[in-house]
Formats: sequence, C-alpha cells, structure tokens
Amino acid sequence: MRTLIAIPVFNEAKYLVGVLTRVCAKAQELGADVLVIDDGSTDGTRELLRGFDVRVIQHEANAGYGRSMRDAFDLAIREYDWVVTMDCDEQHEPEALPRFFEAARDGTHDVISGSRYLDGSCDAIGSPPADRRSINTELTAEINERLGSVFEEAGGGEITDAFCGFKAYRSAALAKLELSEDGYAFPMQFWVQAAAARLAIREIPVRLIYNDPNRSFGGPLDDACVRRGHYRRVLHCELERCADRLPAPALEDTCCGCP
Repeated sequence: MRTLIAIPVFNEAKYLVGVLTRVCAKAQELGADVLVIDDGSTDGTRELLRGFDVRVIQHEANAGYGRSMRDAFDLAIREYDWVVTMDCDEQHEPEALPRFFEAARDGTHDVISGSRYLDGSCDAIGSPPADRRSINTELTAEINERLGSVFEEAGGGEITDAFCGFKAYRSAALAKLELSEDGYAFPMQFWVQAAAARLAIREIPVRLIYNDPNRSFGGPLDDACVRRGHYRRVLHCELERCADRLPAPALEDTCCGCP
C-alpha cells in the first residue's frame, strides 16, 4: 500500500521540528513518504524543512488550507494508493498514524476520518473555544441531516466531527471529486462531494488536543458569526452544485446566496 502522509503548514516553525521528527519516525516504521505543503510561511519554516528528508510543495504566497489539501490530493492521485493528512500544530498525534493505516488496509472504506468527539476518544488535552465547538456541532448536525442517509447507503454512517483534518483518503476515491475550495471551508465542499460520489466513510477516535485556544483564522473569519455564515454558504452552494447526484431531501431550504 503506497501511502503518503501530507502535512499542510503555514507559519508553524514553533512546532515543526518536533512534529516532523515524530512523523518521520512513524513514516519509516510504516513504509510511508512524508509531504509538507508550505503555504507561504514567513517565519523560517522553509529553512527548517531543509533539515528533513521529506517532499515539499512550496507556495510562494499564502494560498489557503484548502489549496494545500488539494495539492496533496493531486500528488496522491498520481503516485500513491492512500494519503493521510494531519496538522502541524501538535493537535494531531503522530503516534495515532498506525491506526489510520490499519483502517485503510481493511479496504472497506474510502475515507477514514478522525473524530475528537466519537465514543472511545482518548482523554482530552485542553478544550476548544466555545464558538469553535458550537460551529462544529451545528455544521456536523446539518451535514448529517442532509447527507447522513447517503453516507449510510454507501456503506458508512453519520459523522461526529466535520472539521477534523486527521484523515486517510483512498486516492482512487479522491480522483472522483472536483474540489475547488481554497480556504478553511474546504471540509464543507468535501463532505458534499464525498456524498455525491457515494464514498464510504468511517470514523475512528482521536484525542482532542487544544494547546492554543487563541489561534487565529485570519481576517474576518476570526468573527464566529462571519465564519459560521461562510461555512454554511459554501455547504449550500456545493449542495446546489451537486443537486443532480443527491436526493431531494438533501437540498431542502438551501440558500447559498450566490448569484
């Protein structure tokens, strides 16, 4: 099983050496390659990366989380069977990687999605800010209400954590998607397209870790109301765009606000 571990990074010099040291050790044990997508970092990340035997995609300017994910997917589709994505801010534990590999090897699902809120998750370290938890809860509930039946028919089930970036994806399944979202709303587009493509989803528990509750999204998205509205618009726009491949109940009362 040719597997890539992909890590999007933007100004994570504080954590990068520690995280990459642990990830590279696990990757060697698991026979995987490591890719870092440096999304225009200006804090010395580029220089630190030279000390590691990893593949690097370099954005000269910040292009967004979704763009980094899409770059990782494109490489995985060309060269690998699976890609595992994780963050570089110590919120995802490299020691959990073998569980994603094991679930991928089962061969029964297309996406293995980490959940911080699934029964069986490890004891939490810290807690998410109230607005982040409430937005995750609201959007996860709406996705399940609109798409849960589709996920169940595809051999998976409802999700409990719409925004966890710790995931394993089958490359052949990713090739069925046409993702275009560049920013933090990327998961909203992904879930709709995953349902439209009838991908089988499985969640596995991962530890909830919040070391820095004050981390910024940047710009207007730091306002929780703006962020919630943006995520819902992207979700609804994608529902409407994929309308011909989704059941009618998934499309009720969508209002993306797009022209």
